[in-house]
Amino acid sequence: MVSGKYSLGRKHQKRDISKVDRAELQGAPVMNILLFGKNGQVGWELQRSLAPLGNLIALDVHSTDYCGDFSNPQGVAETIRCVRPDVIVNAAAHTAVDKAESEIDYALLLNAISVEALAKAADEIGAWVVHYSTDYVFPGTGETAWLETDETAPLNVYGETKLAGEKALQVNCSKHLIFRTSWVYAVNGNNFAKTMLRLAQEHQMLSVINDQFGAPTGAELLADCTAHAIRIALNKPEVAGLYHLVASGTTTWYEYASLVFEEARKFGIELAVTHVNGVPTSTYATPARRPINSRLNTDKFQNKFGLVLPNWEIGVKRMLTEIFTLTTI
Repeated sequence: MVSGKYSLGRKHQKRDISKVDRAELQGAPVMNILLFGKNGQVGWELQRSLAPLGNLIALDVHSTDYCGDFSNPQGVAETIRCVRPDVIVNAAAHTAVDKAESEIDYALLLNAISVEALAKAADEIGAWVVHYSTDYVFPGTGETAWLETDETAPLNVYGETKLAGEKALQVNCSKHLIFRTSWVYAVNGNNFAKTMLRLAQEHQMLSVINDQFGAPTGAELLADCTAHAIRIALNKPEVAGLYHLVASGTTTWYEYASLVFEEARKFGIELAVTHVNGVPTSTYATPARRPINSRLNTDKFQNKFGLVLPNWEIGVKRMLTEIFTLTTI
């Protein structure tokens, strides 16, 4: 029972719900959202973050009701024409960086050709498109954080095809948000931290690259920022464009691994590793060249969307706590 000065006034007590304005009950029109790549690291978190925004149809390569297979550009476009969503979020991509060097056509199909088909179909129905790209569009030189306006020069096929996808979307659909990100991780699936923990339980000495610089960025953070950005874009279409979206701060793979081991020991996990060597990128030969400088300047994103991006350590520690608590390494 409510009493005293907090009791409801007589006018409010006698309010007849049947007389409430119809628009108040019905609310705004429900948004229809189409998500591609639902089971990837980012896609999995997007299923959570996008659901409260409206009606969500989430697809992957194995979906049967609609085509979510980016090796079939025509099928992807037909899905868009059938569903007619208000917003399309594309988390599908060819992300196997080294494999892309030997399957160029396939990487181009998934990362650019299908994105072009998606963009054209979206433009036909007036839909927004959210698309994710990568720090790999840059050459990785210098020591300052890359701006959205800096000249691109990918070092590998993956970066080239992702850049081609960016351009295809920009040319064919004006209502777009492109988020370049880097060093993505999630509790779901494999990631750098899980690999380091496994190796640290098997070996006394490890060598980890210490001359690549970037910001580990959680899929959870990307998904939450995406949901917020969509709400802003629907009311302020002038925010359409290209943005850098990563956690704040900078680290190396060596420092990242060191934090993982430190947190594991705090949690009581026994590790065999006793010494971690920091080594240059040249120590490990890979088919695809990696950029040394993957720093991305996020001022534009934070200013346009009114968000403060947390330090990379916050998300990594949260992810590690979930791994230590919920899974067996």
